Amino acid sequence: MARRPDVPPALLELLRPVLARFPECVEEDAWTGVRWRVAGRTVAHVFGGEDQLFRITFRAEPDEVMAFRHLGEPYFVVGGNAVGLVVDDATDPDELAELLTDSYCLQAPERLAARVTRP
Repeated sequence: MARRPDVPPALLELLRPVLARFPECVEEDAWTGVRWRVAGRTVAHVFGGEDQLFRITFRAEPDEVMAFRHLGEPYFVVGGNAVGLVVDDATDPDELAELLTDSYCLQAPERLAARVTRP
């Protein structure tokens, strides 16, 4: 069985500033990789796969889930409103920040989400 690689520090350095600006969003180790949660709900989860690729999962509005399904790679649908993105050197950091902002606003209590400006 292939080992899942640790999330590279450079990828965490890309994600941390985005997620740290959200009220009460907490970083923690996950069963594999790292996740960020608010009020006990996962906003984002980044991890390495057995195929040695890195992925981040997050939440999206239902109509966006359908769009991601049709876009295909590097996006994938996990189920429900959970979607993901294979993260590599071609990943647009601004687009990723927008996706994570939307995910936070979907997962956070309304009083916290109201404090975040959505792109």
